[in-house]
Amino acid sequence: MTPIFLLVIGIVLVWGAVTYNRLVALRNRIDNAWAQIDVQLRRRHDLIPNLVDTVEGYVGHERGTLEGVVEARRAALDAADPSRRAEAEGLLSTALGRLFALAEDYPDLRASENFAALQEELGDTEDKIAVARQIYNDTALRYNTACQQVPTSLIASLFGFRPRPYFETDAATRAAPDVEF
Repeated sequence: MTPIFLLVIGIVLVWGAVTYNRLVALRNRIDNAWAQIDVQLRRRHDLIPNLVDTVEGYVGHERGTLEGVVEARRAALDAADPSRRAEAEGLLSTALGRLFALAEDYPDLRASENFAALQEELGDTEDKIAVARQIYNDTALRYNTACQQVPTSLIASLFGFRPRPYFETDAATRAAPDVEF
């Protein structure tokens, strides 16, 4: 074997190792970004029972709306992958919007300090979810692009790196009306 051939083989091996390590780093960043979304979604889910209990004390006869929120929360907790989770979270956002719209009809509820605090905390959590979702999607974009571009795609396919789904809201959630208090 000639030294040039060995040099070319060495360069290809080093390139392969560097490319593989880059893909691993990107995949780990996606997993970390998803974990950050999950933390914020869990925070949101933990707030919902308190919110439902507070609203129930004022509007107990509006059972369907309250049950819709509880069921949407359960579905969101059970969803596993990002695309299913995004869909379930969109439905939960819609159900929460209906719950807040319902509160418009109950001035005593809107004046409740507990309801106001929960509403503010939920709004803060929604902002954090939006930021975490953006970070996840940006990271997924970098990873997916790397997996699809030549020559990195050769290493990606060889070692089983697969594109990751984006955390997207569905059309119904994007079209949901804003509720102001």
